[in-house]
Amino acid sequence: MQSLQQYAEIPKQKHAGEYTEKHVKPKSHLTEPQGKIKNEKTRTQEELFIQLLEKADSLLTHLGGFPVHPSSAGLDAQLDEYIAFRWRSQNGSGHLIPVKHPSLVGLSDLIGIERQEKELDRNTRQFLQGLPANHVLLWGDRGTGKSSLVKGMLARYADDGLRLIGVSKEGLVHLQEIAEVLWERPERYILFCDDLAFSEDEPEYRELKAMLEGGISACPDNVLIYATSNRRHLMPRQVQENRYPQNDEDELYPREATEEKVSLSDRFGLRLAFHRISQDTYLQIVSHYAQKQGLSVPTEALHRAALEWEASSSGRSGRVAYQFVMDLAGRLAVGN
Repeated sequence: MQSLQQYAEIPKQKHAGEYTEKHVKPKSHLTEPQGKIKNEKTRTQEELFIQLLEKADSLLTHLGGFPVHPSSAGLDAQLDEYIAFRWRSQNGSGHLIPVKHPSLVGLSDLIGIERQEKELDRNTRQFLQGLPANHVLLWGDRGTGKSSLVKGMLARYADDGLRLIGVSKEGLVHLQEIAEVLWERPERYILFCDDLAFSEDEPEYRELKAMLEGGISACPDNVLIYATSNRRHLMPRQVQENRYPQNDEDELYPREATEEKVSLSDRFGLRLAFHRISQDTYLQIVSHYAQKQGLSVPTEALHRAALEWEASSSGRSGRVAYQFVMDLAGRLAVGN
């Protein structure tokens, strides 16, 4: 104890920071253990940092489904096994992620859009048979079955070699990269761009234009683009575009700006419009889903409740009809 106290109580000289020579141990007695502890501490920090990096890398690989740059054999195995994929953009590039449980919509559930279904089915069959077919834009009111119709094509023709790849707006800059991956594959791929809308300064819309038509790279014969949007031309348009220049700040040739905006939608060879359904069609959809759920509710009471639900919802559509029936089925099951 006495030997420790002599290091704890070192008297100072008059000037701060100066110690009496007789109470201070020679530096040579402290240098070696201090250096050893410092080196051990540094090695421990480095080891912890390396472990942290390894865990982060493992987590990113797990979230990615498979590595960002999978081997050719690994990618071919994924494409052989699954019918639906998503393109995930990452670090300026991207990769395909298989969808193990795709949403397959039965076309018999889509009521009131028979004409659109017929047109899209014809185009898809031409595509599957290696015949000329068009890229498709499905546009119109929300909740009217645009996305469901595309997924219904996958459900109907997956056994015939049809495949679906979901591509977000951010992934459009990689369209040519996706096409190169699929070029030699025997299947027929639909690149599904859901709920598209662009502003004038977004680069993705020019990438989509180039892929549809006019780019330096060709589009493979086994790839088509099916896109859905609430906008007819995928881009907003203003009233002022339809008037002549009023002042020096207005564009001299406003028609050219308008042509630029509609040029994207014009590159879809087949454009299918979806409009708000009638009340009769809405109630027909309600009855269809109620029967499918096995609900024993008198038709008059069912339709009255459905109209009340519509009045408090976002509008009349097949989606609203489905949501009403699901809510009613749940309430009846719990006894409310």
